[in-house]
Amino acid sequence: MPGMSILSLLSLALLAGRSVAVGVSGTPEGFAASTTGGGSATPQYPADIAELKTWLTDSTARVIVLNKEYNFIGSEGSVTETGCRPASNKCPGDGGQDAINHADWCTNGNAGTGATSISVTYDKAGVSSIDVGSNKSIIGIGSSGVIRGKGLRIANGAKNVIIQNIHITELNPQYIWGGDAITIAGADLVWIDHVKISLIGRQFVVLGTTASNRVSITNNEFDGSTSWSATCDNHHYWALYFTGSNDLVTLKGNYIHHTSGRSPKVGGNSVIHAVNNYWYANSGHAFDVASGGYVVAEGNVFQNVVSPLLSGSAGSVFSSPDTTTNKACSTYLGHVCQLNAFGSSGTLTGSVTSFFSDFSGKTVATAAANTGVASSVKGNAGVGKV
Repeated sequence: MPGMSILSLLSLALLAGRSVAVGVSGTPEGFAASTTGGGSATPQYPADIAELKTWLTDSTARVIVLNKEYNFIGSEGSVTETGCRPASNKCPGDGGQDAINHADWCTNGNAGTGATSISVTYDKAGVSSIDVGSNKSIIGIGSSGVIRGKGLRIANGAKNVIIQNIHITELNPQYIWGGDAITIAGADLVWIDHVKISLIGRQFVVLGTTASNRVSITNNEFDGSTSWSATCDNHHYWALYFTGSNDLVTLKGNYIHHTSGRSPKVGGNSVIHAVNNYWYANSGHAFDVASGGYVVAEGNVFQNVVSPLLSGSAGSVFSSPDTTTNKACSTYLGHVCQLNAFGSSGTLTGSVTSFFSDFSGKTVATAAANTGVASSVKGNAGVGKV
């Protein structure tokens, strides 16, 4: 080409090679198995947070590649207003989580008797998520794809979205209602894979009250380690919140550690297939299954988990209790359910099978024996491992 140097031509060639080489790794498993995201769209690398936000929110099918950190902290300014110190925050040295008065949470009684008003200052970007459009793949390169200070929201009819190999972190972790990392509400076909989430004010993943239909959450690291613990022990309480409406959620191969509750909370007529996950160092409860929640838990490992199931949970649980009872899974799940394993942990009980027909005609994740799950999940889950 006239006027172009050899160096310029080499640079173009390298860029072209980079575009061809990157893409989604593997295929989704479980209920959202047919998710394709941005499909064969040419991979694009957003230059900055403004371009990232534009590409995520538009109506064009895209493969969006993150090869650096996109830092939203400070991009929308900060807010100082009246919040509260919940009655539950009795942590010494201001070490607990105070609260933003979202939806009047501080003033409508939810903060508990004895809650006190305090001034809170928080980053505005963290409390509002980016609305992701349909037909998107958001993927990271190595461990370099980071979104700091902002969450993602797939809602209001958005569908066919893949989020893979990125790290979402630092959403006002010192405050309850400081931000949710990934919100799904009124969506369909969402695959969250090899994502790491840490230092979040509220939920790692929240499925809202409107139906989200088919969701697969696989091979992620949900890191609850925090200096602002609602339970005063450096463990995050608000973790995974699955109370949508008739949602189907596959939860497989995830490393869920240093939490103290809601890992996950289940309700809203949602069906959760929890298979081959590794729960570690939970100082409170893992599952909280409310009335209208349905859980099949198989092949999981619970290590140092005080209560794998919250006492008094009113929902329906099949805990894969023994090899004979587990044969009931064959008709609707396509395999005999696998036993769970427990080390220095409480128990997970339940043998309800009346909801198994909800698996009929669905794509159901396979299950392996619990042997080796802890090491394989810890070695495979999270960012930089695809």
